[in-house]
Amino acid sequence: MSMEVGSKLQGKVTGITKFGAFVELPEGSTGLVHISEVADNYVKDINDHLKVGDVVEVKVINVEKDGKIGLSIKKAKEQTSAQRLRNKANDRSSKESFEQKISRFLKESEDRLASLKRHTESKRGGRGARRG
Repeated sequence: MSMEVGSKLQGKVTGITKFGAFVELPEGSTGLVHISEVADNYVKDINDHLKVGDVVEVKVINVEKDGKIGLSIKKAKEQTSAQRLRNKANDRSSKESFEQKISRFLKESEDRLASLKRHTESKRGGRGARRG
């Protein structure tokens, strides 16, 4: 079976190294989940996230000519999270009137702008003071 980039599969963790985890895929092929593709946050020790024997959902991110298969756990989860957010937004937007949507948008925009201003001022030394 030739793996297609972008396909999602279930696999079983068969080995763990300091740089990643080997995952056995359907039909006996094996791929590598690099440590940077395990979780969205920084992973110092892969053993904190995976154990041999764990069944994980992975996404094929590359297939090299020599048969090596690159996998990602975080990208397999990413898409489902994005779908969840989209569904939540669709549910909320179908119940809101136009005025409610505009009001919510303005409030969220003002909150983001205020946060951005606070962050920028703190980097400059506060209140826009310039050092000369």
